[in-house]
Amino acid sequence: MTDNLGHLPSEIADRFTKPFLRFVRIESAAAAILLVFTLGALTLSNSPWSRDFLAFWDTPVGLHLGAFEFSRSLKHWINDGLMTLFFFVVALELKRELVLGELTNRRMAALSLAGALGGMLVPAALYVMLQRGEPGAHGWGTVMATDTAFLVGCLAVLGSRIPQSLRVFLLSLAIFDDIGAILVVAIGYGGELNWMAAALGAVGFAIVFGMAQFGIRSIPIYFLIGGLIWLAMDASGVHATIAGVLLGLMTPTGGWVSDRRLHAILDRVMARPRGDDGRGNEDKGARKALALARVATREALSPVERLEMMLHPWVGFVIMPLFAFANAGVQFSFGDFGSAVTVAIFVGFAVGKPLGVLTLSWLAVRLGIATRPPDLSWGLVAAGGLLTGIGFTMAIFIADLAFGHDLLDAAKLGILSASAASAIAGVLTLAWLTSRRSDRRAAGMGPSKHAKRLAT
Repeated sequence: MTDNLGHLPSEIADRFTKPFLRFVRIESAAAAILLVFTLGALTLSNSPWSRDFLAFWDTPVGLHLGAFEFSRSLKHWINDGLMTLFFFVVALELKRELVLGELTNRRMAALSLAGALGGMLVPAALYVMLQRGEPGAHGWGTVMATDTAFLVGCLAVLGSRIPQSLRVFLLSLAIFDDIGAILVVAIGYGGELNWMAAALGAVGFAIVFGMAQFGIRSIPIYFLIGGLIWLAMDASGVHATIAGVLLGLMTPTGGWVSDRRLHAILDRVMARPRGDDGRGNEDKGARKALALARVATREALSPVERLEMMLHPWVGFVIMPLFAFANAGVQFSFGDFGSAVTVAIFVGFAVGKPLGVLTLSWLAVRLGIATRPPDLSWGLVAAGGLLTGIGFTMAIFIADLAFGHDLLDAAKLGILSASAASAIAGVLTLAWLTSRRSDRRAAGMGPSKHAKRLAT
């Protein structure tokens, strides 16, 4: 029993110790919840309660103090407010992977980046070609991003049959996609720029940078300054969610307490066992050493890792399902599938995405810019590219900015149908490819075993 005291208590969360696997598992579970809320929104939108359900999200929420009024619709607070935390976590994960994780190999990272660029540029080009001169031409950004949660959820269906290199490639590609998409939002779908508000936002970012340089580590203080930056960005005309991306990329990746210092502090605790001072009083020195060790173990983790572990479950299990419930509602009939906007979005995702991912990934490897892992065949890249056509969350987010009410339902219908088709095609193709690989391995093992028997 006493031997167990030398280890941390066993918790359910212990299975998530590796950050990358923790991220993937949360995304996989979040995909199931996201699907439930999406189906719920579609059901209610096409039910007798559709009018009340859709009107609910337009309820104004805000402050009224005399002549001062700061009010936004409930959907706005979700899309521009809560989704800022989504982009903040995406930026945290990208920075952690580039500095501490799977993408420290720059040529490996270049493969995902090239795939992401192809998966943004080719679909947008196809969409523009199909919508040239049409009322929906401004919606080209809708087909540029991949939904991380649904993509990871599809990979989870296939389990261990999928090589880890494909998981890393697709997850990294989706994160690059999300960052690129929010930059597109900031540049292509922002309002008229308010220079004063933008300057105040820049001052806020400078304050955050200065606080980090001075060694201020209080997370609540950073969240307070981040909230003020969000307000400035919201008033500036630049989409407010860009604040989440920039703050995430500014978050330090180094722990305040080094491993060497942590070991020294823990050695001091071990050298001074807890007891009393001979008069029945607890040893205050031992308690002080334990308190110091508690702080040291917490601060040995980088802010990026601490914030990601703290926020990612909230984003996956609360914010994204709430976003889906507020935005996935669309009233449709089967005749709506022939809309020009619906067709252009479907082609952009289902055809343009896999084509762009495969083409630019191959080109990057061919030019020596990127490297491809040996177990990541071009067939797997192509099949994985099909899954990148799942554009649910970010696609709806951008569509809400790009389209008017007359075209928004058609755009959502294209997003939902393309995402469903891409998920089915990607999973079936990957299942077929991985089963063929398993069959070849099994066939290859047969002769070798027979040869061994002959040798004996």
